[in-house]
This record gives sequence, structure tokens and C-alpha cells, in this order.
Amino acid sequence: MMKNNIPTFAILGHPNEGKSSVVSTLAEDDGVPISPIPGETKKCREYPVIVDGREIIRFIDTPGFQQPRKTCEWMKRYQGPGDQITAEFIIANGHNPDFIDECELLAPLAAGAGIIYVADGSRPYRSTDAVEMEILRMTGLPRMAIINAKEKSRADFLDEWKAQARRNFNTVRMFNAHQATYAERIELLESIKNIDPDWQPHLAEVIEALKKDWDQRIKVTAAIIIDMIQNISRHTLKKTCDHDSHVLSAKTALHEQFGKDISHMEKAAHKNIRKQFKHNIFSYDLPAHSILNEDLFSEKSQRVLGLKDWQLAIAGGAGGAAIGAKIDLATAGHSFALGAIIGGIIGAGTAALGVRHAATAKISGLPLGRIKVQVGPVQNSRILYVLIDRALIYFSYVINWAHSRRDLAEGPQPTYPGGKIGYTSAWNSSGKQVFAKFFKILQKEDLMKTEKIKSHAIQILTKTLYQISTSSHRVE
Repeated sequence: MMKNNIPTFAILGHPNEGKSSVVSTLAEDDGVPISPIPGETKKCREYPVIVDGREIIRFIDTPGFQQPRKTCEWMKRYQGPGDQITAEFIIANGHNPDFIDECELLAPLAAGAGIIYVADGSRPYRSTDAVEMEILRMTGLPRMAIINAKEKSRADFLDEWKAQARRNFNTVRMFNAHQATYAERIELLESIKNIDPDWQPHLAEVIEALKKDWDQRIKVTAAIIIDMIQNISRHTLKKTCDHDSHVLSAKTALHEQFGKDISHMEKAAHKNIRKQFKHNIFSYDLPAHSILNEDLFSEKSQRVLGLKDWQLAIAGGAGGAAIGAKIDLATAGHSFALGAIIGGIIGAGTAALGVRHAATAKISGLPLGRIKVQVGPVQNSRILYVLIDRALIYFSYVINWAHSRRDLAEGPQPTYPGGKIGYTSAWNSSGKQVFAKFFKILQKEDLMKTEKIKSHAIQILTKTLYQISTSSHRVE
């Protein structure tokens, strides 16, 4: 089981049974080649699990059995020491082209790797499967069987698989490699730990390291969300106009760019969250019905995410525009139609954002008769709560997206009965008040007060993230 003092497990089975999917999910490695074509894996390949720069466990993807009956016959004729059977098979058949795959897949066992046998529970149990199980039983090595319970698995198939696997393996687990959560991966490792007493101390260390690593990811994710909110809440854009006739076009352009900037900051934060959970290679496509496909500033996003009006009022975050607009006007002897300008800017902001927003206007005299238009910072906490909800929902997708998935499972189209579907609306009053205070302090740019309340906000988010990660419920 140990290789260079690192717990090592070979994933074995018939071609196209889901071995590579199991490896990808257990190792959290979306770089594992997965193909529906049987026999694509020709060589053993090791996939280490790294925590804090240190390898703690290793999984080996192997070719599928090609000649199980002939291999079994050879092993039954073998008369040597039982613990040398795989090594002797390789020595005797290493140059036989009929046994290329068998020699390759048995090599990790000869080196002492533990056995994880993967079977496809969506098909009937066959006589060939019995032969493969017998081969692994004859190795004498501690072994586990994983029945890859796919969505299309039938109960009668699974019952037969479990009954047959119990006869040949120390333990049997149901495991859907395409839907396995973090908790299910830990449960699987706990089962492996109990197969052999010699494994327990090493795997106990592995499990503890993985739990600490997960805790750290949660804390980092909370900090990512808070940093996003901090950056967005202070974001401003400014433009100076030489004439009042340019104010409306400048305001419209600034609003458009402001929206793009906020969207960019949000996407960058989501990408960073995804990286924390080792989704690096394949882009994550959201389900078509997801609320995250809605524009941040859309009426629907405002309606189903964030806090309700009365919750905003109680928390102290109601009122004001979502994006404040300040206009500094230099009269310098000019006569501006200020009412028309301000009214037009308010209308432009409403059209640009697609939601009910009013822009505050500040008028003051500046030299040379110039006009400064400023969009931002965000003044209404509603949009910030929506941003937090969107980040939490994205997190819920990411942690439930097994690394072996290469397709997108579509769920039912959700309905919104007028209530909220995000997480922030369910916070208790003290949590809402902390964030309301946090949002207000951000506007004042008081570093000392910001850092103090920021730590409380991170604690609330961390607790929420833990609740999401341990719950089977996922917001759509």
C-alpha cells in the first residue's frame, strides 16, 4: 500500500467501467483523460494528491483487463509464494503480447499498491467479472470494490453486484464518480482505512490533512467574496465634460462601463473560487436555468436574490441608489438647465441598469466652467447582497461538480414563488446588521474600522460556506 512512504492505490477493473472517473474525482484532478471509448488507457499513470506542497496520497489509473480468463488460469497453476504471484506473473509474461495490459495493470500491485476495483453498476453482472474478482482475490492484497452507481443503474443490477463483490472484497462501496461530494470522498477514504489495520495510521493522517485543507479553502473563499465586495463598493468612474450638452452621453457611457467593470470583478472572484477547488482545465458551464445566468442588475436578480425590502430596512441598508452619480458643475457665468440635466441623468441610469435606480446629484462651482460626472460608488446595499448570494450560489455549484464530469447535467427549470432563493435572506438579524455596518464603513474608507468589521463579516460568510458544503441542498 505504501510507495515511498505515501499511501498508494491502484484503480482496476474492466475497460470503460469508470476507473478514470473514479481517479479524477478522488484525486480532484480534472486533467485525467476520460473517454467513452473502451481501452483508451494503455499505461498506468499516477495522480498524486498534494496538500500544502506535500504529496499525501496517490492514485494510479490502470488499463482494463483484456485477458482475465488466461490470467486467472495462469495464477491457478502458480505454485510459488502467494505474496509474489503478481511479480512472478509479470516476469513470466512480460514479453507475451497477449498479456501486455495485464502486466501493466498488475505492476502497481507487485509494487505493493492497495486495490480499488471499479465495476459499472448500470449493467448486469457477468462471468468475466467473476474472473477479474478472482484474480484480485488471489493476490492476497487488501482490496475494496467500488460499484460505480450511475444514474441509469437498476436496482436488480446493483443487488447482484453487491452480493458478488462481498464474496471477494474486504469492503464494498456504492460511489457515483460523477456526483460524489467532498463528504462522500472522505467517507470512501474512511472505508479504505478500515480494510487493513496497517493502513489506519497512514490514512488517518491523510484524512486529517484533507479536512484541514478543505477548511482552509472555505476560509480563503470567504476572503475572496469579501475582497470582491470591498473592491466593488469603492469602485468609481469619473469624466470631465467641457459643456453641459456632453453630460448625458458621458453619464450613459460611464454607467455602461461601470456595469462591465462590476461584472469583470465578479467573474474574477468566481474564477478564483473555482481555482480553490482545483477546477483548472475545463471551464464550468452553468445550467441553463441557473439564476446566475441572469444579469446582475436585472429585475429578476434583484427580486429573487439578496434581502427583502423589510430586511434591508431592519439591517439599516435601505434607501439610496444602487450606484450613486455625482455631478460637479462650474457655473462660471453659464446658465445650465440643471433640472433637465439631472432628470436626464436619472433616466439614463435607469435605462442602463434595467432596475429602479436613482442617481444623487451634487452641484458645485468649479473653475473654467467645466463639469465632472462621477458614477459610483455603490450606495445601495441591495446590490451587494445580490453579489454575495451569486458568489455563494456559484460556490455551491463548484463544490458539487465532481472533477470527472465532462458534460452538463440539466436540472428542472426552477420556479420563484415571489420569495428569495439566496442565502443572505436567511441570515439572522445580527448577521445582516454586521454586513449593513460593513457596507457603510466601506464608503468612509476608514482602514481601522474596516478591518475590524471585515473580520466579523468573514466569520459569517465562513459559517454560511460550511453550511452549504455540508448540505445536499443547492440553490439553482
